[in-house]
Amino acid sequence: MMSQIMYAQEAEVVPLKPITATTRPVIKVSDVNIIYPAADRPVHALSDINLTIHQGEFVSFIGPSGCGKTTLLRAIADLEPVTSGELLVNEMTPSEARLSGAYGYVFQAPVLLPWRTVLANVMLPLEVKNVPPERRKEIALEQLARVGLKGFEKKYPWQLSGGMQQRVSIARALGFEPKIVMMDEPFGALDELTRDNLNQQLQQLWYHEQRTMVFVTHSISEAVYLSSKIVIMSPRPGRIVKVIDSPLPAERDLAIRDTPAFLHLAQEVREALVEGHHDH
Repeated sequence: MMSQIMYAQEAEVVPLKPITATTRPVIKVSDVNIIYPAADRPVHALSDINLTIHQGEFVSFIGPSGCGKTTLLRAIADLEPVTSGELLVNEMTPSEARLSGAYGYVFQAPVLLPWRTVLANVMLPLEVKNVPPERRKEIALEQLARVGLKGFEKKYPWQLSGGMQQRVSIARALGFEPKIVMMDEPFGALDELTRDNLNQQLQQLWYHEQRTMVFVTHSISEAVYLSSKIVIMSPRPGRIVKVIDSPLPAERDLAIRDTPAFLHLAQEVREALVEGHHDH
């Protein structure tokens, strides 16, 4: 069984601060459209997207395949150009935010360099940012321990399971201490038990560190378990059908999935997805 992330025991865990009107918005999406040119007719990927994500929220995008979930995430991360509208990350353009190191990004596949060890892969962004060698090694070791991979520093990616490779990617994304972490279906290709384990680790990481998380998923259960806010999107052209603020407690374990509150929220998400199809 994979190692669990271990946190120091504390007498009391400080709960997350509630999101209020005074909580700082870290991502603002205003009237965003993304249209791709094509030989026959343009493809309207995103239509009039408006969304505000506040500091410390865990926000999941969920919707049918091709609805623009990943496109929206990539646009926020400056990996996709916007046709019209405005995107701000920490009151900067996505390009400025990327250059400032405002966020970490975890792709669907781990995207690790096979000729570099686990430790060297995690240190790569720190090398690019010219962090001194001893300090970047120290940071990388801390992050690997945080995701339960202490002792695997000298392994190569091909020597790890898929779930362990993805944890290396998460450690790499967290290495330069970004306040915002974006994840594009990072657990989609994993078996159910590994996915459950990583969901639990990620939820605890978010709870204890209170970073802003933006997460793409196809799974209703995953979105409900992880999120403080769930953004439901329609088929293409992608638009936001509904935004649901989760009533679940900030600290969770997998047992919460059997509670009436969890099942009720999952049903609300499912109904919104169906409604988005019918209204399309």
